[in-house]
Amino acid sequence: MESLNWSYQGNNGPDQWHKLYPIANGTHQSPIDIKTDKVKKDPSLGHLQITWNLNTCKEMVNIGHSFHVNFEDKDNQSGVTGGPLTGNYRLQHFHFHWGQTDDHGSEHTVDGRKYASELHLVHWNSDKYSSFAEASDKPDGLAVIAVFLKVGPPNKSVQKIVKALDSIKTKGKTVPFTKFDPSTLLPESLDYWTYPGSLTHPPLLESVTWIVLKEAITISSEQLAQFRSNITLTNHRLPQPLKGRQVRT
Repeated sequence: MESLNWSYQGNNGPDQWHKLYPIANGTHQSPIDIKTDKVKKDPSLGHLQITWNLNTCKEMVNIGHSFHVNFEDKDNQSGVTGGPLTGNYRLQHFHFHWGQTDDHGSEHTVDGRKYASELHLVHWNSDKYSSFAEASDKPDGLAVIAVFLKVGPPNKSVQKIVKALDSIKTKGKTVPFTKFDPSTLLPESLDYWTYPGSLTHPPLLESVTWIVLKEAITISSEQLAQFRSNITLTNHRLPQPLKGRQVRT
């Protein structure tokens, strides 16, 4: 999925992605600005049911523009159901987005407000498809839970991640990263907004059911600085036009 030569800065930055990936100008692009007064209350939306197995956490890898914490995705008991989803979506990896400054790192915004960072927990529809690769370009293929991070006290779970980053400072470097419980990165409330969208970096496939949690967790300035110094300075895309889509809650 990391084909053609794109980046977050310079000549191949986000405003040029459409030249390599015409879908960048599509009708279901992400992220978006969530305008809370335009959100539709939908009583048919249920609660999220999340069961992640920490024993499936296996490694951390530097992919250049970010780092992924990868999970063994053979376990169909491990995943997310409910909410806007039909069937089980299995956790494949999680990653973060951040910016050059502490107040400018999230991809989604809420009434124009940016957060310091944004966590994406990426899942694929394991009820309908046999692999992440097969699911990744289908309209119901992927589901991403997004968690906002605001600057505050150091986050103990983020600290475990930051500590491991020292070992993967070059692109392609992988280290074992096991027994990490991703549920420790969730806020207390799982209230969410949801809308149909895309991956926020190339290939920008319009295959994502977005589940954006309303409550933020904290990250410290020092932890954000570690993301920048160990991986990359910035890696977020600006909000895209809604183009007639409805955000529901």
